Amino acid sequence: MSTPEDTTGPLCLVTGASGYIGGRLVPELLEAGYRVRCLARSPEKLRDHPWAGRVEVVRGDVTDERSLGEALRGTDIAYYLVHALGTGRRFEETDRRAARLFGQAARDGGVRRIVYLGGLTPAGVPEERLSPHLRSRAEVGRILLDSGVPTAVLRAAVILGSGSASFEMLRYLTERLPVMVAPRWVRTRIQPIAVRDVLRYLVGSAELPPDVNRTFDIGGPDVLTYRGLMQRYAAVAGLPRRLIVPVPVLTLRLSSLWIGLVTPVPAGIARPLADSLRHEVVCREHDLARYVPDPPGHPLGCDRALELALRQVREARVATRWSNAAVPGAPSDPLPTDPDWAGGTLYTDERERTVDATPQELWRVIEGIGGDNGWYSFPLAWAVRGWLDRLFGGVGLRRGRRDAHRLRVGDSLDFWRVEELDPGRLLRLRAEMRLPGLAWLEMYAEQDERGRTRYRQRALFHPHGLLGHAYWWSISPFHATVFGGMARNITRAAAGNAPGAAP
Repeated sequence: MSTPEDTTGPLCLVTGASGYIGGRLVPELLEAGYRVRCLARSPEKLRDHPWAGRVEVVRGDVTDERSLGEALRGTDIAYYLVHALGTGRRFEETDRRAARLFGQAARDGGVRRIVYLGGLTPAGVPEERLSPHLRSRAEVGRILLDSGVPTAVLRAAVILGSGSASFEMLRYLTERLPVMVAPRWVRTRIQPIAVRDVLRYLVGSAELPPDVNRTFDIGGPDVLTYRGLMQRYAAVAGLPRRLIVPVPVLTLRLSSLWIGLVTPVPAGIARPLADSLRHEVVCREHDLARYVPDPPGHPLGCDRALELALRQVREARVATRWSNAAVPGAPSDPLPTDPDWAGGTLYTDERERTVDATPQELWRVIEGIGGDNGWYSFPLAWAVRGWLDRLFGGVGLRRGRRDAHRLRVGDSLDFWRVEELDPGRLLRLRAEMRLPGLAWLEMYAEQDERGRTRYRQRALFHPHGLLGHAYWWSISPFHATVFGGMARNITRAAAGNAPGAAP
């Protein structure tokens, strides 16, 4: 557990602080004068955030009763911002169990309010006809409302903000497809809300009167179809009007695969997003404004929300992204060289080169890898590997980078995730692509005993079963091209950036 210096103000627990909303809520709470404690399965993912030194971090999980008890001890307000979306066929049971444990631990810990961000459900639709995603979120809300702790369940439809899954899906579909044959759900009416207003409502809900225990619908002032939203985005982005033809033949599975191919959002996440659009999701009340008054100009209209989100993307000032959260089913095992490594076969490919540049110049190239800068070797091979990953339901290469120049632990980087970062020295990436095993890639900027700059690169693969061994040996003939080329081109790029280098 890490502890900040500030010991004044009510204490808020934020679950899901490494995710899209949680990572943005923490600084808003700090700005409002609250103390903040974060519950995280991997606290190291939070260490590089600008606010990391101002919060307390507890290692744990919402499905672990012991860590919940520790996290909620002395807490005034608890934010529940986690769900098991896409973690398998039993994700609803996981959500149900976690919500019950959280509600009980909050009651036992004397928490005075729970705030939960759920999904807006359609009016008049029986719960059994809802998508599993919306049905589970509605059930979690009921469990928390019945916990004995006053709870505010905020229900939102499409959240518009730079880096949100909904915005990325909208952005890429609209920008890449001037003419599209679309699923029939593009005709569904929705009520989007700007992420700024979501955060404002979340912070304001901390001070609701103790007798308030209910759901609140939250949305922006505009109600429109998803097709209308795409046309609004095109207008804001300065694009020609899009030709969108809805057809009934695109099933939910085909819709999610279509989204996965066109956008950075993988099919596993696109499916519940698309499934939630089968029914109209429009607010039926705006009662929260009685307790959390809307300032002038709020809630933001659709066009303004899109303008702000697009500006943040273009200026590379995206604070958090949908990909901040761990990808469902992605490997989370420790690096095989960790003390608790259990053994087994470990394949490695190691490369080392002397660089005619300073370690700082080499590090700039290392930290800038991926995204638009590419991977410094055989672009076609990387592109094919990314497409194959998407084909099998993986994330592919389209996640890119949160920031073009700087990385932090927990960042997604194409189909990798930053597992360790020692600025100026080490970048360790863990693969989140579909693989019959676990894989890591390490890049070092060092100095040898003679004071020369040295680049060291290490790829590691721990195979799962016979298929894993076959996979490694099938691709090993290409290592000299892919990994050798990477080492060669990274060092060339560093030398080319050195003062006095030839253009």
